[in-house]
Amino acid sequence: MIFAAGLGTRLRPITDTMPKALVRVGGEPLISHVIRKLSAAGYDDIVVNVHHFPNMIRKYLEEKDFGVKVSISDESGLLLETGGGIAHAEPLLGGEDFFVHNVDILSDADLPAMRAQVRPEAISTLVVNSRKTSRYLLFNDQMRLVGWTNRDTGEVRSPYPGIDPDNCRALAFGGMHFISGRIFDAFREQGMRDRFPIMDFYINACARYPIYGVEQKNLRLIDVGKLSSIAEAERFIAESRDL
Repeated sequence: MIFAAGLGTRLRPITDTMPKALVRVGGEPLISHVIRKLSAAGYDDIVVNVHHFPNMIRKYLEEKDFGVKVSISDESGLLLETGGGIAHAEPLLGGEDFFVHNVDILSDADLPAMRAQVRPEAISTLVVNSRKTSRYLLFNDQMRLVGWTNRDTGEVRSPYPGIDPDNCRALAFGGMHFISGRIFDAFREQGMRDRFPIMDFYINACARYPIYGVEQKNLRLIDVGKLSSIAEAERFIAESRDL
């Protein structure tokens, strides 16, 4: 599943006239780069959620042949956020295990290698890496999620009382996650429905459900969700083509 429904506010004024998914980097829309990466990793049945300029994304996907099946999860009536977007797409995802990728993430992530590390009991496995940011996910020594912290404000969120972030592995979320089809039952058990961020579910439910992180050393990852990152993304695409 590709998250392509967001408003792309950090990319304004570009996204005043087009969806973030169609912002061009290296001569191609972001969504094209993501679909090609997923296809190369063996994914041939892709769901794309849409909200902001949804018809532009539909038209692009209808006219472009990527050699994979592409279905649309329509959120044009109401933006459901990340968790609600997954829940809404349940009929298209078929209750099987699936992978979620933000449309504005470019990386050299080795998806098959990381997929091979997913534990069978995990309800979700988050791609994380060590990079400087303000917000970090917190993991124990077994890489099981135990909470979240904002280093700038000192805020800590965790179902474990008195958790000390300094005693945890603090890693940044990479906008990609391997998710078990069992998550839909977990959403219902936790009363998570309609519109909610997936990270709220992860943090609130990590004591009850096994949620893990998987890390690729020296992962190069670019969040193209802001104007200042477009030049870096252009360089990344150019270097990738030179390999």
